[in-house]
Amino acid sequence: MSYRRVRIAGATYFLTIALRDRDSALLLENVVVLRRTLRQVKHRYPFHIDAMVVLPDHIHAIWTMPKGDVDYSKRVGMMKAQFSRALPQSEHRRASHKQKREKGIWQRRFWEHWVRGEADFRAHVDYIHINPVKHGLVLRACDWPYSSIHRYIRDGFLPEGWATDMPLKDEDR
Repeated sequence: MSYRRVRIAGATYFLTIALRDRDSALLLENVVVLRRTLRQVKHRYPFHIDAMVVLPDHIHAIWTMPKGDVDYSKRVGMMKAQFSRALPQSEHRRASHKQKREKGIWQRRFWEHWVRGEADFRAHVDYIHINPVKHGLVLRACDWPYSSIHRYIRDGFLPEGWATDMPLKDEDR
């Protein structure tokens, strides 16, 4: 099946990639494997990770594709496949997953948004960095170890106490 996706060479995309089991902590339990997998995919098919957060059951990321390259879908697919292959086989797989040689770890699809300009970029970076707080995993964004916020703080783009005084909206609690 072909999905309608924006494909602009060299563009920047906000991605959400989720596990099938949204109650799982598989990504955190295997964060070393996930990091290794991303390095391997980036080595084979370069792209830039502008921002990223790894949560127990999903990933939010902003990726910028190289000039002339539009295939973020290939990179997402490779990441999912390599990560899945690196994990032990699960006994409980649906027939449809077996037929497609999938472990059934990931949701088959992922969500993408073409980042349109600097304000959109900043809004999505902020969303990524506040996400662990939004999900109640930490009180301060800088306390989440699996986030690009540490690079943003180190490089002087954000203060360490970023968003500690930001009131959460009721729907974010």
